[in-house]
Amino acid sequence: MKTRQLGKSDLHITPIGLGAWAIGGSGWPFAWGAQDDADSITAIHQALRLGVNWIDTAAVYGVGHSEEVVARALKAWSGPRPYVFTKCGLIVEGGQEHNVLRRDSVRKEAEASLLRLGVDVIDLYQIHWPPEPDSAELEEGWSTLADLRREGKVRWIGVSNFNVSQMKRAQAIAPITSLQPPYSLLNRAIEEDVLPYCAYRDIGVIVYSPMASGLLSGAMTPERAAKLPKDDWRSNHPDFREPRLSRNLELVEKLREIGNRHGRSPGEVAIAWTLRNPAVTGAIVGVRNARQASSVMRAAELQLSDKEVSEIEETAAEVAA
Repeated sequence: MKTRQLGKSDLHITPIGLGAWAIGGSGWPFAWGAQDDADSITAIHQALRLGVNWIDTAAVYGVGHSEEVVARALKAWSGPRPYVFTKCGLIVEGGQEHNVLRRDSVRKEAEASLLRLGVDVIDLYQIHWPPEPDSAELEEGWSTLADLRREGKVRWIGVSNFNVSQMKRAQAIAPITSLQPPYSLLNRAIEEDVLPYCAYRDIGVIVYSPMASGLLSGAMTPERAAKLPKDDWRSNHPDFREPRLSRNLELVEKLREIGNRHGRSPGEVAIAWTLRNPAVTGAIVGVRNARQASSVMRAAELQLSDKEVSEIEETAAEVAA
């Protein structure tokens, strides 16, 4: 795959990276249900064989388990080492997630992630979620990430799920390498001001959930949605329940129609749609086995025509109406 420079960093990333959210498995509030570690490792290896050169994970995914699985996969990988991105700021206590960006907590998380990942330096370290709007922990947490970079423990620092106002507060302390926001045909909120701001400031953008958490993959059906296990966070999300589910699956059929013209899956079309935006550097694509990796990791090669983009967006507008 061709690579793109991530913001003003020296990281040149492939348009698609592997997302390790589901790889964390069960046992935390936003799990995707049970996951076999062997499947996760083969998925990572297959993505790397297909040319992907970065993996995005987080300390909270499986309460550290995702990072451990990524480390195991890389230890068994004989090819070029991919970039490893991870995140801090979310702590699971008493079965609940808490946003904590105090200096001592962030440092503790960084050291634990370095240990679990088995690396001397983290390529991109990100604040997972911003704190409450009036909390000074944003400045405290971001200053700590800047310190970690000066100390050589992380190479570059970024943010996730920040709005423009929050990015401006962080920028006043240290430059932001990248933003990680949600972006898909079902969630286009960042188009109005976030993407233009990042483009103007030369902040890289790596979007997550380009297939709307699997809803636009082509594999989701009403029957499958109804059988999602209770420990899969999607089982209670409105997009996966009626009346939204049927409307969303209408969009999938349009993606399938366009994908058939190219010999591609609906999921690949959904991913390609996000990548056509010039402000987007890359898309994070989660997979749980080698078969899934083979089916979507080449989505960046798909070039949608202006007519096809119009068809897709017209259907998406009808679904959202």
